[in-house]
Amino acid sequence: MENMPTTVIDTARDVLLSEAAALTTLADSLPADFEAAAQLILDRNGKVVVGGVGKSGHIGRKIAATLSSTGSPAFFIHPTEAAHGDLGMIEEHDTALLISNSGETSELLVMIEFCQRFDIPIIGISSVPGSTLMLASQCQLLLPKVPEACPIRLAPMTSTTMTLALGDALAASLMQKRGFSPTDFGVFHPGGKLGVQLMRVGQVMHDGDRLPILTPDTPMKEAVLTISEKGFGTAGIMEGDKLTGIITDGDVRRNIDGLFDKTARDIMTKTPITTKTDVPVSQALSKIEEHAVSALFVVDADGKPIGIVHLHDLLRLGVQ
Repeated sequence: MENMPTTVIDTARDVLLSEAAALTTLADSLPADFEAAAQLILDRNGKVVVGGVGKSGHIGRKIAATLSSTGSPAFFIHPTEAAHGDLGMIEEHDTALLISNSGETSELLVMIEFCQRFDIPIIGISSVPGSTLMLASQCQLLLPKVPEACPIRLAPMTSTTMTLALGDALAASLMQKRGFSPTDFGVFHPGGKLGVQLMRVGQVMHDGDRLPILTPDTPMKEAVLTISEKGFGTAGIMEGDKLTGIITDGDVRRNIDGLFDKTARDIMTKTPITTKTDVPVSQALSKIEEHAVSALFVVDADGKPIGIVHLHDLLRLGVQ
């Protein structure tokens, strides 16, 4: 074979360049039925049932997981298991997304026949336009016919990469059409580092009796006790129902001479840095770092303090 790579690095680079070129080709010639496929899923308002065998099955599982985590409920059925009872998982408002590069995978026939019998529309992904799968599909997502990237051009590499990318493109398009937000994403990803980054201040703040609140006329001897007892290194000053100032440990140290002859009004900072309950914790941490403070009071729309979030709380959670 001519022009074959001669080193491991050459081979690796050849595979990556081949797959990148295939994705560019796919982007330049997106399947004609792509938009119709997305609209079909939206209109059906059911689940997306993904099926495939072998490497297509592995890709199908990932596509189903991505769809489910981005607002389009989906699950994977192995076509062999479908013939032994799993077809009962498919309901009348569902849409089938079936994957076969050749379009002739025999194990898919059971799922195709079931969908045709019960009017479940099929979205097919294949590289062969006249194949059994594509002829049975209401929406045909046709992959460009390009060589596989493996050295002997036989093992599924380029075709599976394109299928995976096409699944991501479909999921992203559905997210956009549904108006899927970071908050929605956080609902489906509550665990791990990603879940932490998507948490809101209202989920981690201290409230109720934990709040260190004073009035402007509070003697500083009492203010120091409150700051110490509550343990946040700060106290908020309220006039009426609004937070109008704060006192920090730093304010106390800077005013140590004659401190107990003063009131909270005498040493408070009159422009407190605050946040809201619906602010992502990552933004709260950025504000704390930007203003070199240890805590932020959380206020409602009227400026009333309803909580407090401390730097240490955010760091313990692993917020970045």
